[in-house]
Parts: sequence; structure tokens; C-alpha cells
Amino acid sequence: MLLQTRGRVTAGEVAAELEISERTARRDLDALAMAGLPVYSQPGRNGGWELLGGARTDLSGLNAAEARALFLVAGPSPASPELKAALRKLVRALPEPFRADAQAASTAVVVDPNEWGRATPTRPPPEHLEALQRAVIEGEQVELAYVARDRTSTTRVIHPLGLAAKGSVWYLVAHTDAGLRTFRVDRVTAVEGTGDEVVRPEGFDLAEAWRLISAEVDQLRAPVRVRAAAEIGVVQLLRWVFDTRVRVGPARPDGRVDVEVSGPHVAALAGMLAGFGARLEVFEPTELRSELVRIGEELRTLYSARPGLEL
Repeated sequence: MLLQTRGRVTAGEVAAELEISERTARRDLDALAMAGLPVYSQPGRNGGWELLGGARTDLSGLNAAEARALFLVAGPSPASPELKAALRKLVRALPEPFRADAQAASTAVVVDPNEWGRATPTRPPPEHLEALQRAVIEGEQVELAYVARDRTSTTRVIHPLGLAAKGSVWYLVAHTDAGLRTFRVDRVTAVEGTGDEVVRPEGFDLAEAWRLISAEVDQLRAPVRVRAAAEIGVVQLLRWVFDTRVRVGPARPDGRVDVEVSGPHVAALAGMLAGFGARLEVFEPTELRSELVRIGEELRTLYSARPGLEL
């Protein structure tokens, strides 16, 4: 497939493309010829390896829709370096008419497996997801009918740039007259192509844009950041309580580990952290430390006043 897309190649070019040694490239090219494929070498200054008579293969019979679907699914997955390299090579091996769509599909979606603060059960795909995927891949502007969180309905022409899955919820990242905007796909009520080409902002990168969007949303939903030290034994419990809103840092000289927890406000965090007692020490913010002191004194007063209480 590399030969059919390049025409004539040298062993050095094959080695660079497939990330192997020239010796291995020569051996593999010879093996293709010995296996009966019409591969032959032409010696000389401008020589190389070619397919005799323009012989071709259609990459296991993939059609355009199948190739696009393959890259749409594989592209955004948390792939290993080997899989990503394989996808790059596969793009070059596709028949020429399929390559543009395949490359667009491989960068059209980013999948973020974490829900906002906590994972939720999977949901069926939104009604208009496929139409938006097609618009992103084909680079076509669409007229989007949308219902906002406050139930306000709007219709506008947008430039679809990419799709992101946050847990089981899909979002569309698009350029609008008001700048970059994010739309929940399950709030889209209609999608109509305009036939006009999408204009992408210079330097736009979907993965980086989604990282910034996610960080901004997380900051809005959980603006309070807590810096603390925890005993090793409570780290798993912290993860269970706070899910994606806890970060565990390096070990401290005293055997504890640094942790950072986020939440919506001080009162909620104090109530959740108080149950960890002395196994977790909060350093910042000071308002949270004061609230924990208040809770401790309140509990001591309540329970020390009736030490012999019988239930």
C-alpha cells in the first residue's frame, strides 16, 4: 500500500516511513516479491522499488464510509503510541479519495471519559450526533437550532470544529459570531447544512481547546481548592468520595501524601472532610480550617453534654 501511494520508493524511504532499519526494509521488500506480489527493484541513481504495471489493492475493501467510521472511533481513543503511529500509516495507505475524510475524522472528536465531577451511566447517542459528526468531518457550516439551559430557543449559523464526549454526554465545539462556543448535543433540536465551508480559527487544536474548556467548567463548578496532607490509608476513600476532584501528590517526609481536593464551597467541603478526622490535615484555605474547628467544637459540645445517653 505504501508502494501504490508513493509510486517508487527507496529502502531508506520505507525504513523512515515504517520506523524500521534499512536492512529490515530491504528484507521485507524482497519478501513481498518472493510471496508473489508484483514488486520489483530498479537499480541506479534514481532507482527504487515499484509495483509492476500499477498493481493496486483497496485496503481490504474499505469504502469511504467505513474508513471514516474507523478513524472517527479510533482517533479520539486513549490510544497507545503504537496505535497512533499505525493510524498515521493507515491514512497514507488509503486510496487517495478517502484520505481527506479519514484525516478529518481522526481529529474531529476528543473523548474525555470523566463526567463533570463524577461518572454517570452511559446514555444513548443524541439524535443529531451523526449529522454534526458529518458536518465536522466534511467541514460544512450548519444552521443549528438549540435549547439552552434556561430553555431559551435559538437558531444560528455556526462553524463546527469538533465533538467531545464528557462521560456519556456529547458536546459540540464550534466557532460562532460571538467566538468559540460549546453546545450540548442533546440540546440540539435541528441541524441543517448550509453548503458553505467552515472557517477554522488559526492554530485551532480540538484537544487543547477541550482541555481549556474542561478546566474552565471545573473551575466554575468547583472553585474552592483545598491543599491538605492525608494518611496513605484514606487516599482510596478520598477518591471514592471526591472522584475526579481529588489529586494525590508526592509522599511527605512524615509518611503522609499531599492531596488537593476541590468543591463548590467551603461549607460543603468542611462537612465532607470533617469525617476524616486527624487522618487528614487541611492547610489551605484558612476559612476551611476555621469551619472545621467550628464543626469540631459543635460536635464536642453536643456529645460531651450527654455522655451517658442511652438509645
